Amino acid sequence: MIGEIALSVVVLLGGFFCFVAGLGVLRLPDVLVRMHASTKAGTLGSGLILIAVAFLFADLATVTRAVLTIVFLLITAPVAAHMIGRAAFRSGVPTWNTKIEDGVEENLRRR
Repeated sequence: MIGEIALSVVVLLGGFFCFVAGLGVLRLPDVLVRMHASTKAGTLGSGLILIAVAFLFADLATVTRAVLTIVFLLITAPVAAHMIGRAAFRSGVPTWNTKIEDGVEENLRRR
């Protein structure tokens, strides 16, 4: 009984984080901030749901697949987000108005 409640809480938390990731993609102002919301919250939500699935079924094949999927998400999500952000920045996608000056645009123009 307690195990089922704990698994239900983990699945609900995972669903909440996936919902927040989707909401962030819809509501946030520019590509870079949307990318951050989708990778961080989406990976956490998916990982929580996969952990709950692994504990629920508790057989070797399911646990192995869940763990490998979580590792795959943790490896590929940051790399994909970095490449999307870099492509958006280099192609001149307008960003949200901020006051941060980092000099990256000057370095890219010199090349």
